[in-house]
Amino acid sequence: MKLFLATGNEHKIKEMKQMLSNTKIKVLCKDDFAKLPEVIEDKETFKGNALKKARKLCDYLQLPTIADDSGLVVDVLDGQPGVYSARFAGQDASDKENNDKLLKLLEGVKEEKRLAHFTCAMAFVTPEGREEIVIGKSAGKIALAPHGKAGFGYDPLFIPQGYDKSFAQLGSKIKNKISHRANALVKMKQILLEYR
Repeated sequence: MKLFLATGNEHKIKEMKQMLSNTKIKVLCKDDFAKLPEVIEDKETFKGNALKKARKLCDYLQLPTIADDSGLVVDVLDGQPGVYSARFAGQDASDKENNDKLLKLLEGVKEEKRLAHFTCAMAFVTPEGREEIVIGKSAGKIALAPHGKAGFGYDPLFIPQGYDKSFAQLGSKIKNKISHRANALVKMKQILLEYR
């Protein structure tokens, strides 16, 4: 089966291809097409953004499409950065700028109060009109400073529950087993394998 992955994020494409590598699903991405419509992520929820992207690209390509929206939710910051995770420090902010802003907002907050989780809403839309949404989460806390070079986004700051190292220190092998996206994909994989 051909499946379009609606994301421009190279890290997500690599992650998803790795996770689906032992299936008969051929993952297509933006590089496989000359032109794709832009989708503005303007919904207030991860689910809303994921569904909007999947619907628009499925309709345009007439291919089963997966889109996800994910981000970091920090308890003491009332859920920030949330759906604004990628542009927390501004529209074209770098990972470092986003991480710096987060650390600044958490200055003086004790380690035990720096609880957070990553959420991933993953939507699957087919040309026949089938729509499925799954949610994956990964609980943890925000470190006092960045650690590690692997991963992307907030990975250097996020220490998953049960570990004493950040996602960026643990590397993709472990992250791909315990991340919010991995948790969502385990659920989605079942739906994809049953889809004909």
